Amino acid sequence: MKENLQPVNDDEPGLARTLGPLQLTMIGVGCVIGAGIFVMTGTAAATHAGPAVVLSFVVAAIACGFTAFCYAELAGTMPLSGSSYSYALLTFGRFTAWCAGWLLLLEYGIAAATVAVGFAGYAVALLDQFGLHLPASITTPMLDFRTDGGTNRLQFGGGINLVAAGAILVVTAVLLRRVTQSFAFNTAIVLLKIAALVAFVLVGIAFIDPANLTPFVPPARGDFEFGWPGVLRGASAIFFAYVGFETVSTSAAEARNPQRDLPIGIFMTLAVCTVLYMAVAAVMTGIVPYTRLGVADPIAVAVDAMQLPMFGIAVKSAAVIGLLSVLLTSIYGQTRIFYAMARDRMLPPVFARIDGRTRTPQVGTIYTGVAMALLAACLPISLLGDLISLGTAVAFAIVCAAVMRLRVVEPDRPRSFRVPLGGIRVRGWWIGIIPALGIAFAVLMGLPLLIDMVLRATRGDVLPLAIVGGYFAAGLVIYVVYVRSR
Repeated sequence: MKENLQPVNDDEPGLARTLGPLQLTMIGVGCVIGAGIFVMTGTAAATHAGPAVVLSFVVAAIACGFTAFCYAELAGTMPLSGSSYSYALLTFGRFTAWCAGWLLLLEYGIAAATVAVGFAGYAVALLDQFGLHLPASITTPMLDFRTDGGTNRLQFGGGINLVAAGAILVVTAVLLRRVTQSFAFNTAIVLLKIAALVAFVLVGIAFIDPANLTPFVPPARGDFEFGWPGVLRGASAIFFAYVGFETVSTSAAEARNPQRDLPIGIFMTLAVCTVLYMAVAAVMTGIVPYTRLGVADPIAVAVDAMQLPMFGIAVKSAAVIGLLSVLLTSIYGQTRIFYAMARDRMLPPVFARIDGRTRTPQVGTIYTGVAMALLAACLPISLLGDLISLGTAVAFAIVCAAVMRLRVVEPDRPRSFRVPLGGIRVRGWWIGIIPALGIAFAVLMGLPLLIDMVLRATRGDVLPLAIVGGYFAAGLVIYVVYVRSR
């Protein structure tokens, strides 16, 4: 195992330890308060849960909460930049680590693409308000869901989302600077969008129509549309929205005191964002009937319904600017995971090359940004969200299992934070209550996505399932052809 952990080039400078608990919390909040609240809340309400999307956020938060304890223990015990990839490598070995890293690519890379599509939606809505109308050919993806015989099918469209791709390239340019400069920019944006969301909730309360919240749980229609199955499906659709607390753990190699600061950043992120998510979802579905929220800019729709033009411009502007911080933290997290994988020779060494002046992986950041821009230009937001949630669920299960495995193989290893409630031993394995619940909830979040894709395939819409299957098959081929040879 030791030879797998050697750097590609020991003479190159390492990452700089400059981040404290406030910056780590801002990284987490910056990543969490993004597409989930600005975009996917409306989609989940319109297609799955209705006003009960508030409960979907509760279910997703509980699922993430169990995993957050596991991340906190591992981040404090093994402060490494690769997050669940590094934890899997040190507990289960190379193949499991590669699977975790491949899932993190799905998780972070497509998360950035999803946010970029949401950014494009809000930017177009804001420009429309000023009388500037961008053509659909540069604001819609190459692939999109269209109604065909009463069902939504993934089909080729006639556009390419250059607005979304351009946003990713701009943020990538920011990340090429020193990390302290990048996250001063991030902190300012995070504070701005939190202020905008709090203002939306406080002002929007006066515009809530109780009729829009009745019935709170719409009657079930089958196929995870509404009812309590819809609430669960809505939770799985927005599950990826909480992935920002994991981004905190990717910052371990740049944290000043990772054993203390990482658990603080993880739990503060989860607490702040859960409260904001629930409040915004309740107000949004109270202002506008949930059936009208299945768009890329649902908060913009709700603000327009208030008929307060200047307030609407302010909120939309904050959303446009705020989504940039999510792009920044998502791309940042992905580049640090690539950095760790490349140093372990699981990816080409270019991703581990650190610039001597900025102390950042500049070349790897450029490649990552370009790849994410292509995804944002071509894929629709609803499919992107499902792909991320699926990858997140599997990665979370691996992290929970890693906690139990490490307790068995290194029970005396110093731990600055321990998962609470203890556990039992079964044939030499330590089965922790919290990690086991984390795995159970990860399965609960992932299964509805797979079942929904299979049901779509049986009705002739095979492309979503084919994309997922092709992605995992490609990962296996790369491991066999490239990783094992190195």
